[in-house]
Amino acid sequence: MAELNAFHSYYCFPGGKHKALTMSYDDGQVHDRRLVEIFNRHGIKGTFHLNCGLMDMAIRVPREEVKSLYAGHEVSAHTWSHPTIARCADSQVAQQVLEDRRGLEALTGYPVRGMSYPNGSQSPSLREMLPHLGIEYSRTVDSTGGFKLPEDFMKWDPTCHHTKDLMDLGRQFLALKKRQYLYLMYVWGHSYEFDIQSNWNLMDEFCAMTGGQEDVWYATSIQIVDCMRSWEALRFSADGSMVLNPSACAVWLEVKGVAKEVPGGAQVSLG
Repeated sequence: MAELNAFHSYYCFPGGKHKALTMSYDDGQVHDRRLVEIFNRHGIKGTFHLNCGLMDMAIRVPREEVKSLYAGHEVSAHTWSHPTIARCADSQVAQQVLEDRRGLEALTGYPVRGMSYPNGSQSPSLREMLPHLGIEYSRTVDSTGGFKLPEDFMKWDPTCHHTKDLMDLGRQFLALKKRQYLYLMYVWGHSYEFDIQSNWNLMDEFCAMTGGQEDVWYATSIQIVDCMRSWEALRFSADGSMVLNPSACAVWLEVKGVAKEVPGGAQVSLG
């Protein structure tokens, strides 16, 4: 019997990076303008969960501004009018999600594929329903304080709310150097909270500290979903020396300590 071939490769984030940072902000209030400016200045990517049915309120980002303000980031669903959906009939939840998606897609020009739970309200039956409504992930409000990748995209727990140990967790995240693992820091909140608490400097300092890092991938939520699903789509030869990437997205692997790109639709030798 031939000896076991120990050849192996590791999944990586784009560019061969082993850490990712993403930001997630709800409700689409006008304070998002200042938050987006901070993100853009430091090269940080965010996902903004909007209620299309509430955009006529003066405190909300107006419809005509959505596409330009959030360019380079992700617009995601948050239901049409922000009900506590675990208390709603399934038919009402379906309508809330689909109408929010329709409205946001008309404003952005691309499919809206993600969501965050309004009021953090969720249930197992809701999570089972969402994929049938075109939702590929949904963020909770249940912070973990850790940096693990999601195991269930429909119950995607963030690392922290920005009011809870943000700077300390950011320093812990930046100090992670073991390339045997992949790490994700996922921050959530509401931009109006910075006005209420008069602490915009907190987000500016966090983004200045975490931005521009060579070993960090700055991504939106849906980009992380697409990346991880592309890993699952890879097809390796029995000995691990070849890989086929049938997806459209390029995938990165670490082979013998070297980052290697596997383009979408390509077969690549890893030897």
